[in-house]
Amino acid sequence: MALFFLEPHFDGLIWLVLGILFVGFGIPIIIAIIGGVKWQRGKKKTAKILYIIAAVYALISAGICGSLGM
Repeated sequence: MALFFLEPHFDGLIWLVLGILFVGFGIPIIIAIIGGVKWQRGKKKTAKILYIIAAVYALISAGICGSLGM
């Protein structure tokens, strides 16, 4: 029983890493796709705003997630 606490258990680690990557890079990709749809439908100003939000989100999350990885 005492060895249970000494052995590392990485069962949920992959889901944690995938969750961090999704929050860091999946959400900006989704926002950029929505911006592309808006661009196709003729709402250029809304699409530009969404592109800017996606870029800023990706830059900030890359900095935060990059600092967590180091």
